[in-house]
Order: sequence, then C-alpha cells, then structure tokens
Amino acid sequence: MSEADRYKKMYPVSWDQLHRDCRALTWRLVDRKWKGILAITRGGLIPAAIIARELDIHLIDTVCISTYNWLEQTKEISILKSFTADSTGWLLVDDLVDTGKTASIVREMVPHAYFATVYAKPQGRPLVDAFVTEVSQDTWILFPWDSQPQFIEPIYQTTGHSS
Repeated sequence: MSEADRYKKMYPVSWDQLHRDCRALTWRLVDRKWKGILAITRGGLIPAAIIARELDIHLIDTVCISTYNWLEQTKEISILKSFTADSTGWLLVDDLVDTGKTASIVREMVPHAYFATVYAKPQGRPLVDAFVTEVSQDTWILFPWDSQPQFIEPIYQTTGHSS
C-alpha cells in the first residue's frame, strides 16, 4: 500500500484548536509533580511549550528522532539526539502517536517517563499514557505548521448559481 493510499481522510487542526487540545491534555497532567518536559522533535515542540506554560515547568529537553519525510514514512529511523538521564518523573510530549514506530523507540530510551500526546491513532495508542483526541488510522492530521490559510471561492461561484 502506498502512502497516498494509506490516508483516506484529512483532519485539519487550526492553531486555536491545537492550543485548546493542549490545554485539555494539561488538565490530565496537572495533579503530578514533573521534573521536566521531554519533547519529541519536531512535532512535540509546540505542544510541549504550551503544556510547560500551563504547568509552570521551566526545564524542557528534547529527543530528536526522524522517521517522517513529509507524507512518507522513511524506512530508516534516525536518532539525532538521545536522552540518557533517569526518565522517572519526566513528562514525554509529542503531537501525535501514529503507527507507534517513533513511540516504541522513545519508550525504550525513556522507559519511566509519562508519555502524553495530543492526538492518537489506534496502532500507537497503547504506547501512550494520555492523549486528548483519537482519529482513525487512515486519517492524516494536518497540523497548523504544515498549512496556511487561503482564499476559497464561495460555493455559488463553483456551482454556477448566482443570487
């Protein structure tokens, strides 16, 4: 199955929606004491920043892993930056858990961290401790950093009807 065939649906997320979803995720995390946040780059950076603000956490580190090449998942996994400290008490944050490929690698790296993602798909969902929204496996989540607003013709112009 090609990558183009894999995604049948699109779930666009606006900046406002992402912010609301990150705050909703934060409510699930507020009752714990965290050593710091560990963001999975690049997608986890913005959710981590929002959650850090909401929880008043100032210590943020990163794990840098590359598995995506725009719409295609690459065959190779590149660990660009690891985390070697004790992961107990750390909050691990990413934007999305999809197939679980990245999540599995990071789970091995930081086995004691609490793993929270904003969005989850069924294949990766068992690997995270908390998430806000689940979407089907065949849905592409279009994050606001991957899109831009543009003019769309009114419906009456595209249908040939006029007022």
